Amino acid sequence: MKKNRKSDFFIIAAALILSVSACSGRSITSPDIVITGDANEITEAEAAVMNEIYTLTPGDLIIANMYLETDMHRETRIASDGSVSFPLIGNIKIADLTLAQAEAKIEKVAKKYFKFPHVTLLIKEYGNKNVFVMGQVRNPNAIVIPPETPLTLLEAITQTGGFNDVAATSRVRVIRTKKGRKEVIHIDASQITKYGNSAMNIQLQPGDIVFVPMSIF
Repeated sequence: MKKNRKSDFFIIAAALILSVSACSGRSITSPDIVITGDANEITEAEAAVMNEIYTLTPGDLIIANMYLETDMHRETRIASDGSVSFPLIGNIKIADLTLAQAEAKIEKVAKKYFKFPHVTLLIKEYGNKNVFVMGQVRNPNAIVIPPETPLTLLEAITQTGGFNDVAATSRVRVIRTKKGRKEVIHIDASQITKYGNSAMNIQLQPGDIVFVPMSIF
């Protein structure tokens, strides 16, 4: 009986030590990076990129569709001069335009040949090695990954001016396309800034979207 009580004592003592350490505010262990495929998170972040910051560049692989006009369907790269070629309407320069601006420009030219053209563009592949930092940072923007140089999560956020005052640093999300499937990587970035947890400071890949949500007070 004495042996069992002694064993129980050490178990309780260990539990108390861990409890005190946790309450002290110091990180004992770091949470795992969680990967999911939440469609809402992906749509929110991608829409922010397309609507707010990204302009088309030579080398981007785009998919173009015109409503009810299957002959106008195209999957093509933007040429070095910034243009794409369409049946009937010819070459149109769309580099340096947002998707919405490019769609409007193509529709304007297409009205010479179609009564009510409705064009939609999608980017299938980015020509440049960009990552996109969106949400609650001081200057949301596209960041070019330097040639043969890794770009970490914290470096990308730093290049956009860092987190703003309402950023939820513990709920950063990285949206990544892997083998045609989109995934969401959930990262507690406060583990990097407060505790120097390098495991959380992942290396970004071309096309990654870093999304920093707003903190809920």
